[in-house]
Amino acid sequence: MKLASATIGGLRRLGVIVADDSAIALLPLSLGTLDDVVRGGPAAMETVRGVTAEGPAIPLADVQLGPPLRRFNRDILCTGWNYWDHFEESKGKREGQDPPEPPKHPTFFTKGPDTVIGPADDIAYDCGLSTKWDYEAEVALIIGRDGRSIPEEHAWLHVFGFCVANDISQRDLQRAHGGQWLKGKSIDATMPLGPWITTTDEIDDPYGLRIQCEVNGEILQDASTKQMAFRFERLIAELSRGMTLRAGDVLLTGTPSGIGNARDPQIFLGEGDVVVTRVSGLGMMRNRLSMAGLAAAHPGY
Repeated sequence: MKLASATIGGLRRLGVIVADDSAIALLPLSLGTLDDVVRGGPAAMETVRGVTAEGPAIPLADVQLGPPLRRFNRDILCTGWNYWDHFEESKGKREGQDPPEPPKHPTFFTKGPDTVIGPADDIAYDCGLSTKWDYEAEVALIIGRDGRSIPEEHAWLHVFGFCVANDISQRDLQRAHGGQWLKGKSIDATMPLGPWITTTDEIDDPYGLRIQCEVNGEILQDASTKQMAFRFERLIAELSRGMTLRAGDVLLTGTPSGIGNARDPQIFLGEGDVVVTRVSGLGMMRNRLSMAGLAAAHPGY
């Protein structure tokens, strides 16, 4: 299933994407939100599969899709350097942040949950805050069952589904704060997530997903999940080692090569730029960088 969150008549509604991803069928209000379904585990998902949609499907052009999830247990969990080509292209570009050789274990960090916006929302651009806004197309995993020290062979039992994400980053802020990633990746209303959650049973091969990032009509990232350095199962196993993952946690699984900071000449995002992020089988997001996004995230700013 492809489950989405849509705002209809001022209410946040749970729906199923239908008709070749062109419409949404609304599910009963009694099921709650998509947050409730994800946190409810396998039992909640079985209930969803057994219900009938309310009324005819609504064209997606007539609704506003929001981020699939809005309630977060913690920061967004993230993976760095999970495509070897991205590791190689970034050498020497982060002023001492790079390990001397490819890491033997996944690199994890977090970003604030207030970064999350919907698949068509404006990215809250602020040129006074940073002059080096960068794009990072990624596949996001949604955890659907609590677990600690999960072995790789059981990893998929803990995954609810997949989303598309773009880890918009401010490279100068990363460098200004000791080379750490938190500040340069935690600016409010800057991380598109969506357009819906695709459950794992919808994906034949999780290592055959094509990831693309397009800026103003030009494709700047184009790769496949088969190029990942550490597979999804390994990420879950290592991240959960001694640390409980909770249903509803979001894990970004890394970006491939092509980021703006590693290009020569470098490419950074600015006011009015349109970023399209797509992953085959998971959908597409289209977001514009705008000061209006900042105003929407912070009324009266």
